[in-house]
Amino acid sequence: MKMKRLFTPDAEAALVRTMQGEPLLAFDFDGTLAPIVPVPEDARIPTAVMWRLQRLAERWPVAIITGRTVDDVRKRLPFAPWRIVGSHGAEGGSEAALAQARAALDVARRRLDDARLDLHQHGVLLEDKSASIALHYRLASDRQAAVHAIAQVLAGLPPELAVFGGKMVANIVPAWAHDKGKALAEMVEERGKPGAVFVGDDVNDESVFARAEDDWFTIRVGQDYPNSQAKYLLDGTADLPRLLDMMLQAAAR
Repeated sequence: MKMKRLFTPDAEAALVRTMQGEPLLAFDFDGTLAPIVPVPEDARIPTAVMWRLQRLAERWPVAIITGRTVDDVRKRLPFAPWRIVGSHGAEGGSEAALAQARAALDVARRRLDDARLDLHQHGVLLEDKSASIALHYRLASDRQAAVHAIAQVLAGLPPELAVFGGKMVANIVPAWAHDKGKALAEMVEERGKPGAVFVGDDVNDESVFARAEDDWFTIRVGQDYPNSQAKYLLDGTADLPRLLDMMLQAAAR
């Protein structure tokens, strides 16, 4: 299925119909709400997005489904969303499941500790998020060499762990952990009301797009992945305020 352009009369009408059904509104963080930056700690949601997002949260349940930790996202928001799910879906459930995810990653931690110096020399930034681990190589002077170094370290990890890429990053998660699609589906079921809007931009967001029900309105940010299974396409993060305005205006119809 080819993605449709978002800012068209047909797409706007479809979004209005979805919004009138009291859907769950879910957003990725990096590359969606906040532009991607070289150092993850420096990411910020632009003011033009933040105040619109906060207004949406006053009217609809808003969830953030992110690769970051729950605490990391919480401190970047001036309001409390309905739900934050972290580590690509792995963090946000029970404490027992979170502890199990942490323990499952210990084998990867030991291997990464042994390779820490080599990874650092290749410009790889290691980020341990407890329920997932990220290896960023955006700052590497030779990204191809950095990718090769990461691949060597991660080769032969046990099948209980899964590795997937992203925008200048490799991620490690427990293979059995929830992905974003499963996390969103469970939240929709928990609310007891059908329908969801989801906006995301990266590889891990494809689990939502692939799983989407007919009454989910899914949007891919960016034109870098034309084979995305999202229903609609938003050119970039600069267009997000316009999308949020469309969503807010639906409340007045």
